[in-house]
Amino acid sequence: MLNEFKAFIARGNVMDLAVGVIIGGAFGGIVKSLVDDVIMPIVGAIFGGFDFSNYFIGLSSNVNAPTLAAARQQGAVLAYGSFITVLINFMILAWIIFLMVKGVNTLQKQVEKQKKAVPAEAPATPADVALLTEIRDLLAKRPSV
Repeated sequence: MLNEFKAFIARGNVMDLAVGVIIGGAFGGIVKSLVDDVIMPIVGAIFGGFDFSNYFIGLSSNVNAPTLAAARQQGAVLAYGSFITVLINFMILAWIIFLMVKGVNTLQKQVEKQKKAVPAEAPATPADVALLTEIRDLLAKRPSV
């Protein structure tokens, strides 16, 4: 069983997946920062201080705090503003991945077109075959006796 596990881990697909997950996590952090630090402040400036992070509904009568962090300490809250922010993060991430896949597909199509456009060169004739062809041609030119 240990050998099977080693074979499973050693497969290229598993390592590719691990690298993808690690890079995806880092990329998710970049997108979160983009949304929280760049996009949401611009949206807030356009809509007059619109900030999704503190949009919530208190699920008990004890919740009366003005910020989400304070409200969570008072009781259960439905933090729909956080959900909206995560949804925006997802949409941006999905768009970026779509553009990346589209770019890779376009690049692959261009490479395939270039391969089809360039005719394959005939392989060079081996030296022994060239020599035999030359001998045959010389024999053909010789007058028959």
